[in-house]
Amino acid sequence: MTYQETLDFIYDRLPMFSRVGASAIKNGFDNIDALCRALGDPQAQTRFIHIAGTNGKGSVSHMLASVLQTQGYKTGLYTSPHLTDFRERVKVDGAMISEQEVVDFIEKVRPVIEQYEPSFFEITVALAFDHFAAQKVDFAVIETGLGGRLDSTNIIHPLLSVITNIGLDHVQLLGDTLPKIAVEKAGIIKEGTPVIIGETQEETAPVFIRKAREQQAPISFADQVFHVENWFYEDEALVAEVSKDTAVDHYRYQPELSGAYQVKNLLTVLESCRQLRQCGIALDEASISKGIAHTKRLSGLHGRWETIHRNPRIVLDVAHNEDGMRQVLSQLELTPYRKLHLVLGMVKDKDVDKVLSLLPSTAVYYFTNAKLPRALPAAELMLKATAWGLKGTVWPDVNEALVAAKAQAHTNDLVLVCGSIFLVGEVSR
Repeated sequence: MTYQETLDFIYDRLPMFSRVGASAIKNGFDNIDALCRALGDPQAQTRFIHIAGTNGKGSVSHMLASVLQTQGYKTGLYTSPHLTDFRERVKVDGAMISEQEVVDFIEKVRPVIEQYEPSFFEITVALAFDHFAAQKVDFAVIETGLGGRLDSTNIIHPLLSVITNIGLDHVQLLGDTLPKIAVEKAGIIKEGTPVIIGETQEETAPVFIRKAREQQAPISFADQVFHVENWFYEDEALVAEVSKDTAVDHYRYQPELSGAYQVKNLLTVLESCRQLRQCGIALDEASISKGIAHTKRLSGLHGRWETIHRNPRIVLDVAHNEDGMRQVLSQLELTPYRKLHLVLGMVKDKDVDKVLSLLPSTAVYYFTNAKLPRALPAAELMLKATAWGLKGTVWPDVNEALVAAKAQAHTNDLVLVCGSIFLVGEVSR
């Protein structure tokens, strides 16, 4: 098959959560185990860092991979979903897996696909494990897909487990309370493996402490070890001054991911680096600082408060749930602009009304939807938004909506595209 034929096979044959939702999920490890057995168990040939969480896990994964790469380690990175190119999911030192390697992999495992009918996600996880083993990476940073306990990535035995935070997302699948969701995320905690919790939350901390105790896993909370003494912007670049609880010195970091909410993720990365050092992994302060400062350039992360145009300023952000949108709204309070134009699209299985209830009625809205069955039709989104006093127009395509917003915006206005990872992924750059 050609690469395009291979992609068509993957998309048409394998159920994909990002397209159709919960019906694509296959609980249990039978399929991923069978795939990995057929590949010679590549998941046993690599040293992993495993990262879960409701929000921030993508940013933390990319920052940590960038640090390891800067230190000189050959570093694999598996994340999901992708924004524009399927191959974004599997990278080594920032370089995407080649088209030919994807073709060869599918040909190799096609008999297993025919027998077990795995999901899209199971195939991509196996692809990542196989690629990282073939590339003989020093480390691979693995982001979970959904939850943790039953996630296909959870067959690995990592050096370090990281859980960024817990918020109400995918409640129909993970539970309708923070402690229930925490139980699912805590499923990545392995026996004797250090675990880092990014944010101390009153409702979820006991869940993680209990699970860590059961697994005899050393546990630390990043925001109890490191503290942000000050943060500010210099020419739109985020600067954070951080101290450690046992030291008086402050270290200055300038994350290339410039949203103010990245300060929390920064602490999680710093504590991850500290724990890796305790595991005997060499990481010097210069590499940590440089890796954090060059994350987008080294790892290719996009869509996190990302400016793609000036005058008017156009920003993309993949925020798509209540906690993520609250972070974006906090960022808006720090951002100077005359008027806000908000290009908004969401998917059906999110708590759409909760997100809409947070949004400012003073903005001009351009309701649209991504091109996938799971997307909430723009007209339905506008109907729901009207009940919350949000006014705007319907557009069939995010790029048409963006053109309209740009045309109406004053040079000092702000145009923000958000509400869905998939919507941001369809923005033409």
